[in-house]
Amino acid sequence: MASSGGGTNPDGTKKARIEIIPLIDVIFFLLATFVLFTLSLNKSEGVPVSLPDTATSTPRDPAGAITISVTAEGTLAWNKDQISLDEFIDRLNALYQVEGSDAKILINGDQSAFFSQARYVFDEVRKAGITQVKIETRVTPEA
Repeated sequence: MASSGGGTNPDGTKKARIEIIPLIDVIFFLLATFVLFTLSLNKSEGVPVSLPDTATSTPRDPAGAITISVTAEGTLAWNKDQISLDEFIDRLNALYQVEGSDAKILINGDQSAFFSQARYVFDEVRKAGITQVKIETRVTPEA
């Protein structure tokens, strides 16, 4: 009786094999692609603004935070929704009623916006009783 050499059956046909090495290569490629993609995402919930530069910023945690944007034109946005001043106050009070002083606010102000506009937003957030307020900036690399 002849021996079945290598990868053949006794009737002379080849055995089917699953090559796992190329499959692992594809999986690692997809994993690396998704990791790089998620690192490049801008996780800001606010409208796009040109953030001011600072050298002493610390990384922010946007999880569960409401982003209030002050644009260069002086308009306000609650996350991505453009709002009026009256609506801003109403939403702040509603947020305080739901979450209390544990609510988190990120002020995302354009570097061309007037300081008084950002100060107004900061003051109104504090008046509503919310104490966790941060101003979002862009970190400049040290020279």
